[in-house]
This record gives sequence, C-alpha cells and structure tokens, in this order.
Amino acid sequence: MEQILTPESFETIAYQKKDAVALVTLNRPKVLNALNRKAIGELTIAFASARDDPDVRGVIITGSGDRAFIAGADISELAAATPVEAEQQARAGQALLNLVENLGKPVIAAVNGLALGGGCETALACTVRLASPSAKFGQPEIKLGLIPGFGGTQRLARLVGKGVALQLILTGEMIPAEEALRIGLVNEIVEPANLIARAEALLAQINTNAPLAVGYAIAAVNRGLDGSLPEGLELERALFALCAATEDKAEGTKAFLEKRTPKFKGR
Repeated sequence: MEQILTPESFETIAYQKKDAVALVTLNRPKVLNALNRKAIGELTIAFASARDDPDVRGVIITGSGDRAFIAGADISELAAATPVEAEQQARAGQALLNLVENLGKPVIAAVNGLALGGGCETALACTVRLASPSAKFGQPEIKLGLIPGFGGTQRLARLVGKGVALQLILTGEMIPAEEALRIGLVNEIVEPANLIARAEALLAQINTNAPLAVGYAIAAVNRGLDGSLPEGLELERALFALCAATEDKAEGTKAFLEKRTPKFKGR
C-alpha cells in the first residue's frame, strides 16, 4: 500500500492551512531550499492534497529564510545522475509543475529570494508571481552543461516571449526583481514583511468569486495558450457554457440584479 504522508511527516517542506489557503514552504534553508528528489515527491503530495481538499481555495508557495525561494536543483544529486536518472528526475519535476499549473485553484509564488533553475521554473508554473525587492530569477542550467528540465524552455518563452527567454536561458544570467517585473515574469514587487500578507489578500480577493468560474478561467488561459486562437476561442465557448449551467451563475446574476453580494457555493 502506498504510504500517505501527512504534513507532520514531511521532511523537506512545511504545509499549513489557514482559512481557505494552504501555505507550502520549502524548508531546506541550509541548501537554499534546493529541490532534491524527496522535496519533489513531498511537494507533489502537498499540492495533490490541496487540489483534493474542498476547504482549500488557493495555495501560496514560498521558501524558508530570507535568502532563497528555491535556489535550483540539488547539484550533489544532479552531478551523480545517469542519463536515465536525469530523465526520471525531469519527468517527476515536470509532473509536479504541471500539477501546480493546472491545480484548478490559484497558486501564488511568494518569491522571497533566489529563484534559480527549478526555482524559477516553479514560479513560472504558478498563477501569479509576487517577489521581494531582493529576489533574483534565472535559468543557469547552461553553465552546468544542461538545459532547463522542469519546463523552463516552454513556460518562460510563453510568459516573456521567445527572444527574452532565449537570452536568459543561453546566457544563464540572473536578473533582479525590477527587471523580472519589467519583462512580465513577475506580477508585483512587495516588501519582504508584506509578501505573504499580500499573497493572502490577493487570494482573498479571488476567493470572493465563483470557485468553478475561477477554475475554468485558469484552464481556459492555460490550455488556450497551447493551441491556435480559433482552438482557444472554441475552448472558451465551451467553458463559458459550462459556467452558465452552474448554480453559481444563477446566484451571481441574481445577486447583481438584486444589488447584493453573491453567496457562491462552488456548484
């Protein structure tokens, strides 16, 4: 039987619930919260738990300490990896970040320091990225004779454009939060003391809206980017129609006409 880990048994992350928000914290400060196999596995379990928990409406992911969000992959593991092991690790990392991106609930990256390699890729998979002024972003894998393996070559180009993405990937340079904001990699820069509070406030604002519509909107944007505009518009129509069949749509429109706050139930 597959072992089911509980938040108390996690070794590399902390998982906390506050109201309708799950807070996931990478907790390997001695190695700048680097991602090793265990961390990838525990993060996968944590996000699957948040996805399946009806009480959780959104997730915040951050790093412990004030130096790093996630400083990348654990190089000591990577250095010893065979090609087969490297492919397996890339597969596990991509599966984790696909789960994050398509959770059906908003995920906010509270980037409190270095977000390099797998850390930058983790932020890219999130719905919204908030960064402290000291945060730095980069895909430095090229300096190790590698390329990004957790989705960086795909998500970065989709977010900031092909030319900027290739410049960052091929140079391996780190960019500060201000530059990340300028190119559209980051949504907001927030003072460190307010970073989690701002993420909570943003989720609280999102969570006043209909849960099903929020999930459908995320799906429409994510899946629409993978196809042509006509395909995206067809998907949008289908999801718009699904929304129209929900109790929340009936409640939302009725509340608007009655000039009152809607009471959404996610049905």
